[in-house]
Amino acid sequence: MQQPTDPALSSAIAAVNSVLLGKPHAVKLSMACLIARGHLLIEDLPGMGKTVLAHALARTLGLSFNRVQFTNDMLPGDLTGAAIFNKEKGEFVFHPGPIFTQLLLADEINRASPKTQSALLEAMEERQVSSDGTTRALPEPFFVIATQNPVDQLSTNPLPEAQLDRFLMRISLGYPDASAEMEVLRGEDRRDLLERLAPSLDGAALLALQRAARAVHASDALLAYVRALAEHTRHGAGLVYGLSPRGALALLAAGRAWALLDGREHVLPADIQAIFPAVAIHRLGMGNALGAETCARSIVDAVALP
Repeated sequence: MQQPTDPALSSAIAAVNSVLLGKPHAVKLSMACLIARGHLLIEDLPGMGKTVLAHALARTLGLSFNRVQFTNDMLPGDLTGAAIFNKEKGEFVFHPGPIFTQLLLADEINRASPKTQSALLEAMEERQVSSDGTTRALPEPFFVIATQNPVDQLSTNPLPEAQLDRFLMRISLGYPDASAEMEVLRGEDRRDLLERLAPSLDGAALLALQRAARAVHASDALLAYVRALAEHTRHGAGLVYGLSPRGALALLAAGRAWALLDGREHVLPADIQAIFPAVAIHRLGMGNALGAETCARSIVDAVALP
């Protein structure tokens, strides 16, 4: 896999790969997601390394970090904070919730009620929280990494479409291959390895990478390719509904970040193809279509390269 030219960025990716073994593509997708100023949804069975990946990204990127375990009795104020009356001051004082951090791990987000899930919408889109008539800005950079178990498990609530669309990418880790699992079994506890991870970047460096990603060149031919992919999902793939214009913009932003990770200043069709499943699948009305990965491959194969 091609490595970024930025030594600090290469070091950060290598550090995450040293903890989450055998998943370099998922790690690179996650890093591209954050560089593109997106939020990440990790969906998989329990015990696959979802939380380890989120912890590792927070540590290597040098970001302030809070983890919230979502439960079915969690209230929106448990996440955003609340105004509590202060007897000494004779007034209500706002106490920020755990969302006021640079990287929020929303663990098992689909165990919470839809009302609590929706408390994240404003934060994810506007990077702010409104409470008691006051709008409060969240730290920069701000990311949500949410994990969820498959929705056919007990006590889970599917995320509403409006919130799914706020996640730039949805990825799954899957089972490790034999060599990676043997190394996990022989090695140290993942929690001990996480404790020893040192930051390779910080918030300022990550903001600089985000600016650099937005400056990566996309030719008119590349833009036409992105639009052709979106158009095919709307009318040619047999789906209930296809990518919205916001979904097409998400493809372009993620493609720019992927190109930056490969040390290039321009986007190639191969970049869009590499990130297409992670960016597009959760935005498509699958209906009774083919399986998600098969559907994504068929869409990419059906659209001619520029």
